[in-house]
Amino acid sequence: MRLPGFMALVPWMAGCGVVAGHQHGHHGGADGGKHVPLHEREYIQDPVEELERKWSFEWGFSGVNSFAHLEHVKCLTKPDTPFDIGIIGVPFDTAVSYRPGARFGPRAIRAASARQNSFRGFNARAGINPYLSWAKILDCGDVPVTPFDNFVALEQMTSAYLELGHRSPLSSLSSRPKLISLGGDHSIALAALRGLHKVYGGPIAVLHFDAHLDTWHPAKYPSPWPSEQAQFNHGSMFWMASNEGLILNGSSVHAGLRTRLSGPDWADYEDDDSQGFLRISSDDIDDIGPKGVIDAIMSRMGTEIPVYLSLDIDVLDPGLAPGTGTPEAGGWTSRELIRILRGIEGLNLVGADIVEVAPAYDGVGEQTALAGAQAAYEILTSMVKRGLRDMGKVAEVPGGKGEGNKDEL
Repeated sequence: MRLPGFMALVPWMAGCGVVAGHQHGHHGGADGGKHVPLHEREYIQDPVEELERKWSFEWGFSGVNSFAHLEHVKCLTKPDTPFDIGIIGVPFDTAVSYRPGARFGPRAIRAASARQNSFRGFNARAGINPYLSWAKILDCGDVPVTPFDNFVALEQMTSAYLELGHRSPLSSLSSRPKLISLGGDHSIALAALRGLHKVYGGPIAVLHFDAHLDTWHPAKYPSPWPSEQAQFNHGSMFWMASNEGLILNGSSVHAGLRTRLSGPDWADYEDDDSQGFLRISSDDIDDIGPKGVIDAIMSRMGTEIPVYLSLDIDVLDPGLAPGTGTPEAGGWTSRELIRILRGIEGLNLVGADIVEVAPAYDGVGEQTALAGAQAAYEILTSMVKRGLRDMGKVAEVPGGKGEGNKDEL
């Protein structure tokens, strides 16, 4: 007998807007119990609450293209709409050195997040549903970045981060709203760090997942037509940020490196050392495992200093994530990356990005964008859970019997 189980689902179906039909004039009355088709009944306007109940629900394949079906608000033009965490698209890719196309990354990551939603969003490893917790989370739309002038584009992006970073959050227990950026090429991190430096009044530690250093001196991109503007590119933005005093020297980390270096020697590493980064190579995971990577990051960064997490999707192996601008063989699996992200939830994240998703090079299954959407979900979960702890609240729903410590992938 399945009837009791079905009846137990009826309240859930109603809550999700799955309805059997109009509630007015179903049975009884002068017709002696005969069913009257909906289109033959007298129309009665539903109240707003009933309309919301019946029509607000969205399946994974329906609705507009917002991240995880979140409420979409053009946050840059709505200063009176407070939020605690904002998902912001930054469709900029004219500072790349190889394959363009990451301007379409925000759209692809949002589409790949379609199976995330509030009623199927409980994160078993963390013991919380980030979409049903304390934080007001919005999809803040995109920064309308010009594709014609990189100087103007950098000004636009920096202005956007300053504007949103100085907003008051909805929660009175949170000091500033936090942003998770969907890129876009990796150069957007410079604008984000400029904004965070101003908002928090000092340098920020950077946790950088990438195949490449991205601390290269601009001269390492040789050109017979040099220009000052060309210094702003997706391989030198951390060099620029470091020289501007935006990065906390001695507390930052690269993870997943496997890049070729410039010239005949170790000069690239010497430049990187001067900028204060710890380097964790892609190969290191074979020796120390994901747990060792987690321990190295947490030992270096701790749980108190403000951290910006910057995730270039090319940290993953191109066999699993081909949709990116500068692919490098020998990368991590998506499972390894997600496991590491789950293990560093104690970091004091003040912002994050997922960059270099270029869907034109992705597979038919959109696997690169899916990995980006999952990474965003894990980062979002950690931000929400850290907020609960900072508020002195219970950070996990009890009853998991330890299963939250396992990898459910």
